Amino acid sequence: MMKGKILIVDDQFGIRILLNEVLQKEGYDTYQAANGVQALDIVSKHSPDLVLLDMKIPGMDGIEILKRMRVVDKDIRVIIMTAYGELDMIQEAKDLGALTHFAKPFDIDDIRAAVKKYLPVPNSK
Repeated sequence: MMKGKILIVDDQFGIRILLNEVLQKEGYDTYQAANGVQALDIVSKHSPDLVLLDMKIPGMDGIEILKRMRVVDKDIRVIIMTAYGELDMIQEAKDLGALTHFAKPFDIDDIRAAVKKYLPVPNSK
């Protein structure tokens, strides 16, 4: 059985490590990217099933990353993470097909539940 593959895109190391640890414990294969260039490279090489994408990333922002990921894989599933109050960005991301969004600071259990909903773990313990 294939494990689900999740890409975590966030410029904050601590958040990447936290999400990485939690999602690996849940039985997913995880990839991490600190910026858009890394994220797009992973999308093209590894075809992740789900992406957790922070919107506020220096350089290429979340919207631009989302648009470019869609070019590589038009069906890619994306959950976005935003700072509180970035309503325009949230709406634009949803128009681009984002599944749902979380405001930071998020509750890790909410993220875990959303990931399970959109990417069920095969034969999880």
